[in-house]
Amino acid sequence: MPKMRIKTGDQVVVIAGKDKSKKGRVLKVLPKENRVVVEGVNIVKRHTKPSPAHPEGGILEREAPIHASNVMLVDPKTGEPTRVGYKFLEDGTKVRYAKKSGEVID
Repeated sequence: MPKMRIKTGDQVVVIAGKDKSKKGRVLKVLPKENRVVVEGVNIVKRHTKPSPAHPEGGILEREAPIHASNVMLVDPKTGEPTRVGYKFLEDGTKVRYAKKSGEVID
């Protein structure tokens, strides 16, 4: 299973594909498939039959997963795409940080 440097709730920018340069928040991470679901990105139409959850049925739009290599984390300091690194703080806790600015990512 590949190491996922992107977590749920991170702000990311799409760097490849039909939604290139769109920014959004990560809704779901699928580590087994190495994919992420990003809010407002890769919208697909789903034809659904009427059900108790959706009594009217019809065509619903929702986000589909995209490959994790097609997104980059947004640097919290500059707002630009950046790579993610790991480092240990003085108290021994391991944290993620933005390689571009050195800012710690929460």
